Amino acid sequence: MIIIMGRAEVKPQRLAALSGALNDMMRATWAESGCLSYSLAVESDGSDGHPAVLCIAERWADAEALKAHFKAPHMAAFNKAAEGAVLSLDVKMYDASNERPLAL
Repeated sequence: MIIIMGRAEVKPQRLAALSGALNDMMRATWAESGCLSYSLAVESDGSDGHPAVLCIAERWADAEALKAHFKAPHMAAFNKAAEGAVLSLDVKMYDASNERPLAL
């Protein structure tokens, strides 16, 4: 399994315009073969004068599924919609081999 964790800073004035593209991209991603989970949350909307912050958390069955995701038409459409909106992007990929429920 592949786990993706990321953080993106976005121009606050572009966040509202991006929301439709984000929603379309996430819904299409959920339907992809190999997508185990995909979440994107707005941590901060930028109303405090700082950039808007998005948190990304994904789980993929394998690297091939992730590669196919990046080539999907909905990703191309999202990338076009996001052009010029992203100020910084920090995304990391992790290989996971031992998933288990968290015991509290």
